[in-house]
Amino acid sequence: MQNTIAAFRAKQHPTIVQAYDAGTADLMMSGEFYAVSKMMADFNIEIDWANYFPGISNYYSSSKGELFSMPFNSSTPMMYFNVADLKEAGIDTPPATWEAFETAIKALKAAGQDCAYAYSPEPWIDLEQFSMAHGIPIASNNNGYDGLDSEYLYNTTLHVKHMENIKRWYDENLLEIRTTQGGLNSRDSFAKGECSFYLGSIAGHATVGKLVDGAFDWDVAMIPVYEGTERKNTVVGGASLWVLSGKSDDEYRGAAEYLKFLATPESEEYWSTNTGYIPVTKTGFDALMAKGFYDNAPYKGREIALKSLTYTEPGPLTRGIRLGCFIQARSEWSNEVQAALQGNKTMQEALDTAVARSNDVLNKFARTYRGKQLP
Repeated sequence: MQNTIAAFRAKQHPTIVQAYDAGTADLMMSGEFYAVSKMMADFNIEIDWANYFPGISNYYSSSKGELFSMPFNSSTPMMYFNVADLKEAGIDTPPATWEAFETAIKALKAAGQDCAYAYSPEPWIDLEQFSMAHGIPIASNNNGYDGLDSEYLYNTTLHVKHMENIKRWYDENLLEIRTTQGGLNSRDSFAKGECSFYLGSIAGHATVGKLVDGAFDWDVAMIPVYEGTERKNTVVGGASLWVLSGKSDDEYRGAAEYLKFLATPESEEYWSTNTGYIPVTKTGFDALMAKGFYDNAPYKGREIALKSLTYTEPGPLTRGIRLGCFIQARSEWSNEVQAALQGNKTMQEALDTAVARSNDVLNKFARTYRGKQLP
């Protein structure tokens, strides 16, 4: 994001930039872009925008439904599990609730598994996707969609209980913190057969398959929710393609033709085959289903990501997050949660501090765009 801003100021920016999900509000408020839906219409290129999964397109659309950037490398979180480990512990089905998950990791430990759950503090999963799946707010104004005068409030929701459970599981040796800084991250700890569970992006599905290389049977399922919760859809992660302003018609024509190419089922099939990312359109997904793409390894299970994204129609609290400087807010959450896990403060204190600091940043963002409205 910072490189894009610097390049734009120096008038050395590209026509298309791939920007990750957390930068969406910043790019929207900059105004320095050419909305992809408008660009395609201006160059008489027909795209059926309704063909895009709502759980994906809503994240990158205005409040009026105008798609500002083109969904590209899209993902959502999954629960990865070692089938053999679960069977050995007497678990026949993957846990669908966090209560069942706790029962499962206790059973795994009782069965002699050293590492039941490879955990890495990750705001995208622990905060954002957890809140979406439970239909609870991260911030006021429907997670920022309804105004710049928004405030974080996740320190008052079910998120607190969940993070307190994470801390308790850590204290009770029911999970192990596995990060790159510690030598082996949670994904690789799972793929090497050291740990029975980990939560991660569906984008890592291909890498997990290559690392496991047939050493054991594994699968994925939707992330758990707490009992009594009416499960909601998760939302997209990854990145989208933004067309920046200040370019010539010829460059925009080339950009439009390129995005048209990416929107074809053939392109989506190639992308999904060679990465763990999911198709972003209904026709792209249907074409893969018709070919039996998801019937067998190494692609089996990736369709569950689409099930998670489309589990319900996106509502005011499950369409995405529209908060400025969100990357910094993620860092505040990560730093404070790490402090709580190390025993330096309670989880409630950590989340209170993260919210307070993030609100300071959010207030500065709102003042920067005083008098303006989110598109």
